[in-house]
Amino acid sequence: MGNKTHHRPASDIKAAIAAERRELAAVLDSLSAEEWDAPSLCGGWRVREVAAHMTMGFRYSLSKMVRELIRARGSLHRMTDLCARKDAAAHSTHELAAFLCDNADHPWKPPVGGIEAALGHDVVHGLDITVALGLDRRVPEDRVRILLECVDARTLKFFGADLSGIELRADDLDWSFGTGTPLSGAAQDLLLLAYGRQLPPGQLRGEPRDRFVAAQVA
Repeated sequence: MGNKTHHRPASDIKAAIAAERRELAAVLDSLSAEEWDAPSLCGGWRVREVAAHMTMGFRYSLSKMVRELIRARGSLHRMTDLCARKDAAAHSTHELAAFLCDNADHPWKPPVGGIEAALGHDVVHGLDITVALGLDRRVPEDRVRILLECVDARTLKFFGADLSGIELRADDLDWSFGTGTPLSGAAQDLLLLAYGRQLPPGQLRGEPRDRFVAAQVA
């Protein structure tokens, strides 16, 4: 169930990250020009901004990151937004996909959360793209399980997810989280809720589902 955490060997998680990046690069390479410019589940970002953001850690040195943070007046959120928009305009869609594939084994990870957070970064941003576009990509179950095992109150707080009074229930594997009114759906869709996302209509089942419908892709 959702409240149990299992230790995973770092080598397994690194392999999952590399596989996820290569598979997402193939998805990106298959998109049309219209899909690259379509909105994602990341508020205000098109698919191309999400792809640019996903590859930022591979392309920016620490010193460049610091310079960009200063330019953004110390706001990490503002920095990532400005860089995603700038980089999305500066690179072709083919380059953005190649950055992801060519860096499949890159050791980058977010400042907090460790190697699991690196997997979460790739999986969730990939879903920001594929779910918004209505693509029928299912993230392999083992990758989803690694991330679901890490979901806790800190996860919800960090991503601004308000799941108070709700019990998430996956209907494609044995996982639940929280207490309250049941809200069910595919495990990867529930993972998106834990990461503060909203979804297109029809993805969730249960009385609270309308709280989590994304207006920009509805």
